[in-house]
Amino acid sequence: MANEKDLESKWDVQLRKGTLDLVVLAALNGRTLYGLELLQLLHKFETTRITEGTLYPLLDRLKRDGLVTAQWRQEGETRPRKYYALTELGSNKLSAVSRRWQQAVSDINHLLAHPGPAPLNDEE
Repeated sequence: MANEKDLESKWDVQLRKGTLDLVVLAALNGRTLYGLELLQLLHKFETTRITEGTLYPLLDRLKRDGLVTAQWRQEGETRPRKYYALTELGSNKLSAVSRRWQQAVSDINHLLAHPGPAPLNDEE
C-alpha cells in the first residue's frame, strides 16, 4: 500500500506531465529564450521544475509540431546558443489551451468549494 507522500508525488508527476506543453508555451509567450534560460525560468516555480532531459525533447517535439521556432545565435565570445520562440501557430495554440485551462481551473475550484452531494439539477 502506497503511503501519502508517494501518492502526492505521483499526483505531482501526472499534473506536471499534463500541463508541461502549456507551461513551456506560456514561458515563451512574448520572449525568446535559450534552453538554459527557459529551464531557469521554470525552476522559479515549484510546480514547473523539470530537468534538461525532459525540456529538450519537449522543445524538439514542439518545434516539429510547428509551435516553436529554434535558431542558433552567436553572442560575443560565448558558445552559440539555440533560442526558442513561439510561432504564430504556437501563439494561437497557447490562447486556445489557456482558455481550456482557465475553464478547468474554474470547474475544479467550484467542485472544491462545494463539497457534499451533487445537486440534482442545475440550480447552482
